[in-house]
Amino acid sequence: MKLRAIHTCDCAACQSGEAKTQLHHSQLNLLMSRLDERQRRWLAAVESNRIGRGGTGQLRTITGLDINTIRRGRQELAAAFTSNPVGRIREAGGGRKRIEKK
Repeated sequence: MKLRAIHTCDCAACQSGEAKTQLHHSQLNLLMSRLDERQRRWLAAVESNRIGRGGTGQLRTITGLDINTIRRGRQELAAAFTSNPVGRIREAGGGRKRIEKK
């Protein structure tokens, strides 16, 4: 598995050096760097829901994820993962076509 680069938080609290917040955000970004794309979406969605109003924008600043990615994660959480296949990262049919089909 290819490791993802660890994002550096750009929020005001981390820039000012607030130790407790800075530690939380760096640990969150470290964890995000070890997850696949679905799991990153879901973790960002959970944290966004925990924060409440403005959480999606805050998580975008903290993690560097696109705002639509976080929204998609929130929608998947709200739907209780009904459209997500078990054991797959992407939906069926995604990716490059097989050589035989070309």
